[in-house]
Amino acid sequence: MGDSTVSGSLQTPSPAVPAAPAIQESAPLARQLLRQLFRRVTVPVPIRLWTGETFNASARAAGAAPFVLVFNHPRAIAALVLDNDPLQLAEAYFYGDLDIDGDLFAALALKDHLESLRLPLRERLGAWLTALRLKSADARDERALERRQGHAVKSHSREENRESIQFHYDVSNEFYQLWLDRAMVYSCAYFERDTTTLEEAQEAKLEHICRKLVLKRGERFLDIGCGWGALVIHAARRYGVQAHGITLSERQLEIARSRIAAAGLAERVTVELRDYRDLPSEPRYDKVASIGMFEHVGLENLTVYFDTVQRVLAPGGLFLNHGITHAQAGWDRNLSTEFINRYVFPDGELDRVSNIQRLMEQAQFEIADVEGLRLHYARTLRAWVDRLERRHARALEYVSEATYRVWRLYMAACALEFEGGNLGIYQILAAKRGVNPPLPPTRRHLYQSEAAGA
Repeated sequence: MGDSTVSGSLQTPSPAVPAAPAIQESAPLARQLLRQLFRRVTVPVPIRLWTGETFNASARAAGAAPFVLVFNHPRAIAALVLDNDPLQLAEAYFYGDLDIDGDLFAALALKDHLESLRLPLRERLGAWLTALRLKSADARDERALERRQGHAVKSHSREENRESIQFHYDVSNEFYQLWLDRAMVYSCAYFERDTTTLEEAQEAKLEHICRKLVLKRGERFLDIGCGWGALVIHAARRYGVQAHGITLSERQLEIARSRIAAAGLAERVTVELRDYRDLPSEPRYDKVASIGMFEHVGLENLTVYFDTVQRVLAPGGLFLNHGITHAQAGWDRNLSTEFINRYVFPDGELDRVSNIQRLMEQAQFEIADVEGLRLHYARTLRAWVDRLERRHARALEYVSEATYRVWRLYMAACALEFEGGNLGIYQILAAKRGVNPPLPPTRRHLYQSEAAGA
């Protein structure tokens, strides 16, 4: 089946227009309630109802907008008032009661204005009564929705982390293959030029990591959270290391082993299903990398995580931690964090880069190099969204429409968070304290034309 191009609007079948007269006649109630909810928003909020009627719900901003919020059913509007859930708009989008016609990224910018949906006390009763009337117009039974929500993570135990990783990564290998690069690298790419493609940028990222670690032939290399095996394969093929990777995802493990065998690297590369806390003290590794994994560890477990790396790293070894950070300290509950933990990463928790470095130093690591890649990740995410949208029809062969929309919305929202500076991503290179790290005197080796080790 060929790729299905999606430009701007979702281009998917919307729920059938309700035929019940009561629903058709509920449009004035819907218009009244939406204007009450959005009237304080300072940007245009174009709305289209199931009747085809279009209007701007903001009383403070006029003019055109590059998107239209399409409400396909009154229940989505009533739920904004009756259900005490800040993610009602996201839920409505996942399950087809709300569509976004036009620029998804521009529509997501409304998130910054959602505080305006909180009505003063004197207006709440009237809005509540209107919402009840709107809901009563729907005589149909509630649909049985495929609720894709992860289990709440409390202590980041081995079982919780395993379930969370499987919730996210075991969706479908074929689904991820549709929008990732050929090597299936599911982390920030490294764009060296404006014309760099996603394939080139992910290859460059793998090479950048290997150069930072100054990998040499015969060294023992560990990748914590190895994904589908791209880094261990690259490191063994280009630098001749003995590479080992661990993951908690059985489906990732399946693909990784298949690719290692296909590359003829079975004697130099191994992967296994293992929690980082269960790594044995021997053998020790000369170099360790963790790429896009420590976000799952949990803030309370970061000390255990860094202590574990310290334990398995040989004297004189190097450790590269590549991960997402947050502009605020800790992982307080808000609209963004609730969305991520409910629908995408049940165990995800982020902190400031300064706090991450402090914990690494407390674990007796010396920080050797720190590099921020924030705008690289924004560009990576936009590329993923574009590829996913263009393969929408094929994606539905492997996942439901609701799951497709979760990923589309999640990655687009994250791109905006990186662009706005609320999220960051850093590569932190560290060595065991008290041992002079085996690093060249300058960074020139990172930008040389050819790999030195193979």
